[in-house]
Amino acid sequence: MPDNHLIRMVDVSMNFGAVRALENANFTVDRGEIVGLVGDNGAGKSTLIKILSGVNKPSSGEIYFDGRKVTIHSPEDARKLGIETIYQDLAICEELSVWRNVFLSREIKGSVWLNKEKMKTETTEALKTLEIKVPSLEQKMKFLSGGQRQTVALARSLYFNAKVLLMDEPTAALGVAESNALLQMMLELKKRDRAIVFITHNLRHIFSVVDRLTVLYKGRTVADVPKENTTIEEIEALIVTGNSSLNVPKTVLEASDGTDKKHF
Repeated sequence: MPDNHLIRMVDVSMNFGAVRALENANFTVDRGEIVGLVGDNGAGKSTLIKILSGVNKPSSGEIYFDGRKVTIHSPEDARKLGIETIYQDLAICEELSVWRNVFLSREIKGSVWLNKEKMKTETTEALKTLEIKVPSLEQKMKFLSGGQRQTVALARSLYFNAKVLLMDEPTAALGVAESNALLQMMLELKKRDRAIVFITHNLRHIFSVVDRLTVLYKGRTVADVPKENTTIEEIEALIVTGNSSLNVPKTVLEASDGTDKKHF
């Protein structure tokens, strides 16, 4: 059977000593899809993302990217596949300029020295593509707003041809206006066939942009459901209890006992 998913994680488990952070978790992402990954603290969201981004290697399970089984040993392996992670702290250097942050650790070299002019030109084009405005390419990141920092991190990821963006709590430090602007940018990236994994505790933000939600509970996948087939209240119940007394479709909950893998 052909695998049409861009990312497919099958029965992935992760142990840290005696602690089982993930237990036979399943997760998929398709091209041009925004998937909300939700769960309470300790549910396994960060562990799953760290596996995809190459920070952690799973104890067991399989990962497929674009239909091919892969092993992601490092963040560099993830980036080569086209997986870019935008963490809450953005992994930026506040004392460096905008253009230096875009090319941080991936600088363009000339025959002898760094090709600063090319990097500045490429940064300008990357920002223009996303209609991002910053005061100056020479502006230090510490003087930019939270929203501007987020968009610079996005421009960096897209310049290096990211196919999948893993966005960990991207709106947590943003105000209302900047959060709305970032959510709109995510929808624009979806139109450009980018896949996005959106991790957040803010279900209102999730429901405003995602196509599908995956719920983790104590390291297990307990639901994988299209947004239109559920509600915020149902998802909240799943996050808190791992199951729901509300009217969640049976097929949504079948994934929790591992008996039906058809959603994965």
